[in-house]
Amino acid sequence: MKSLTEMACDVLNTADGREKTALSRRYASQWQAARAEGAVPDIGKGAPPLRPARPDQPQLLDPRDVPKRKPGTPEGRTAILHAVAHIELNAVDLHWDLLARFGHLDLPIGFHDDWVKAADEESKHFNLISDCLENTGSFYGAMPAHAGMWRAAEDTIDDFMGRLAVVPMVLEARGLDVTPGMIKIFQNAKDTQAVEAMNVIYAEEVHHVAYGSKWFHFLCGRDNLDPTPLFHKLVKTYFHGGLKPPFNEEKRAEAGIPPDFYWPLADQR
Repeated sequence: MKSLTEMACDVLNTADGREKTALSRRYASQWQAARAEGAVPDIGKGAPPLRPARPDQPQLLDPRDVPKRKPGTPEGRTAILHAVAHIELNAVDLHWDLLARFGHLDLPIGFHDDWVKAADEESKHFNLISDCLENTGSFYGAMPAHAGMWRAAEDTIDDFMGRLAVVPMVLEARGLDVTPGMIKIFQNAKDTQAVEAMNVIYAEEVHHVAYGSKWFHFLCGRDNLDPTPLFHKLVKTYFHGGLKPPFNEEKRAEAGIPPDFYWPLADQR
């Protein structure tokens, strides 16, 4: 069995979305099987690429240049699915990059367990949404997509606490805010396949945000740091723009993120 960081780098260096997620799920299964038997697999030391391998399509554009489509139309709903697939594929890479890039740090084995599980679930999410896309006659790569999704990883390449603050605790927490509205769009369209897929994503994304909060607070406790002002400082350093209300306060609380973490950073415009 390969070391965890070798597995992570293999996933990061696989370009095709379906192939990437298949490899991700296979490696996650190997890790989880070993852990279930009581083994502590080798973590190793990885050399992840600065950017993960990507398919030739979709074309990646500045967020301002991605075409806007009305969600009340079939084309608009397909565009939403495409955007979600893009987010989920980036999340697969973000979680494996976290494991590869920071695998050399002194961390409990539970940290690796959590993020392998998160990467596995993100892989499942990409495939669920890709299935929905293909059911509409489209596919991942058929539309332009947001080019800025990897910026958080590049900005925090040398800052482990910054990565935890910005990726799960800001970007993924934002998913908890917006997903209920997307579910309603597909409920109104009576698209049961998309509703079921989105509900799976909504339930499991809470865990991923919670992993971020859990390990951020663990490290703050271990190093005798005050988590709230540190979180504010890191977000102001690495996240570009204010946090956008309304916030899903119930799900954020369920994930271990209290209001005094995000309300002081809210964009009040």
